Amino acid sequence: MPRTLRRRTKKLGLPPGTLVYTGEQVEGTARITVIEYDEQHYEERELDSLAACPVMSRRPTVTWINVSGISQVTNLEKLGECFKLHPLVLEDIVSVDQRPKIEDYEEYLFIVLRAIGQDDTEGEIFSHQISIILGPNYVLSFQESNGSIFSPVREWLKAAKGRIRKSGADYLAYALIDLVVDQYFVVLEKVAEDIELLEGEVVTRPNPRTLRDVHRFKNDMITLRRSLWPLREVIARLERRESELIEDATSIYFKDVYDHTIIAIDSVETYRDILSGMLDIYLSSVSNRLNEIMKVLTIIATIFMPLTFIVGLYGMNFKYMPELEWRYGYFLVLLVIVGIAGSMLVYFKRKKWI
Repeated sequence: MPRTLRRRTKKLGLPPGTLVYTGEQVEGTARITVIEYDEQHYEERELDSLAACPVMSRRPTVTWINVSGISQVTNLEKLGECFKLHPLVLEDIVSVDQRPKIEDYEEYLFIVLRAIGQDDTEGEIFSHQISIILGPNYVLSFQESNGSIFSPVREWLKAAKGRIRKSGADYLAYALIDLVVDQYFVVLEKVAEDIELLEGEVVTRPNPRTLRDVHRFKNDMITLRRSLWPLREVIARLERRESELIEDATSIYFKDVYDHTIIAIDSVETYRDILSGMLDIYLSSVSNRLNEIMKVLTIIATIFMPLTFIVGLYGMNFKYMPELEWRYGYFLVLLVIVGIAGSMLVYFKRKKWI
């Protein structure tokens, strides 16, 4: 059974809005980071749990709450009460098999992304869900595990680099989404190098491991395609400013992210075509190699057919065979055998069969 179906069976028979974490259980507690900032002010603190609402009402600063590790649904319930989030939004956050999407709840936007990574040992590409809620002066982000994907944004805020401290919550949401999209290019660059090496191996020395690598890369492209194509529609809606939460000055930045998404999609489609052709090349290479082996064996068998006939003929134990009593019969038979084998080799060479 596919993993996504196994995850879905955990919620069988439960009413809508029930918070059931469908991801892989990880050790450790959730890491909750609360950052409040404006152009002149920056404050960061970490919480072990959400015992109280972490944001003050009517506060002029932008608040960013990042939750790494969403298996503890009590924290999400507290945030839902604090920011008046719809129960279905909380349910989608803990249902980690969502496709990228955007939903407008008027007071806030709910955005689902698929961040990707690559296994260090096997090199397999995997994706994990990132949920972002954009409000008038706050951003809530949720990660499946304790990851550091948003560390650069945190450093930009600390150092007040660029316009991030001068802009509102919509620009912070842009920075987080742009960071997720940029991660695709990091993985795609590594995939391009591996595919180039694999392409040379397919042509020169194909083996069963090569076929496994081709299929692994094809599965990786499926993972990337499932994450990127819906993401394009999400970025397009943000670029069109369908919500009043997106300012005019920020929409142009979403246009840049949209262009990056299109480039990533084109790269994935190109690699898919290369891998499909690579599979055909592998099958042709294996078939050609098998044909070469069969040709050599056929030539050897063809040469030995008349030789086998001769030695079989003189191997019969009949009493009246004149050649058996001849003094030079053995040497003559050897000479005939060598002559026939040499003649056949010369003939095959002239025909360019060998």
